[in-house]
Amino acid sequence: MIRTLALSASLLGLAATLAVATPANARKKKQDNQVTDFTATMPIAPPAPPADGAIFHASYGYAALTSGARAAMVGDLVTIQLVEATQAQKSNSADTSRTSNIGLTPPTTGPLSFFSSTDASMGGSGTFKGKGDAAQSNALSGNITVTIAQVLPNNVYLIRGEKHLTLNRGDEVIQIAGLIRAADIDSQNTVLSTRVANAQINYTGKGEIARASTQGWLGRFFSRVSPF
Repeated sequence: MIRTLALSASLLGLAATLAVATPANARKKKQDNQVTDFTATMPIAPPAPPADGAIFHASYGYAALTSGARAAMVGDLVTIQLVEATQAQKSNSADTSRTSNIGLTPPTTGPLSFFSSTDASMGGSGTFKGKGDAAQSNALSGNITVTIAQVLPNNVYLIRGEKHLTLNRGDEVIQIAGLIRAADIDSQNTVLSTRVANAQINYTGKGEIARASTQGWLGRFFSRVSPF
């Protein structure tokens, strides 16, 4: 009996450990896939030119005449125009109803004639109504200038950067990272945020305004553990 209880306790403890570890591992894996460094990337210093007497070397930086002054090398600046706007809406409803009645007429003669007509009647009914609605919308506009961190072989650039705004009531931070095509860069070195692949956009703030709009730690604790 004692061994059975010990084994049951061990299994319960293992199950609890797995239940707690699985979400933590999922969060850790998700964090590992995110960019954590948004600092500007400086241009790479060109190697020393060979002593061949030529006046042109591609290692100093080269861009085709058709591209004009568009960003094309590591460290070049690209302006990302934030035009994010998302909207989602979902609605569902259900309505069911059921009614049933059973009636039996008791015998008036014989050994079972002691039943009255009201003792053998049955009836039942059930009704269910449910409805759910969900809606969410987000919008972000503005401009942020970032740097090219890496030039990929397929003419795609890895860009990243951040902007810090210090106001009298707090700080605002905008961070962005992702992949852009060289063909999407216009003559003003501007790219729409909708053209950024694998985009990671963070817009956060801190200060008394951000604290006032955030639920307190005790309220967050009870909202997590409350079963209602």
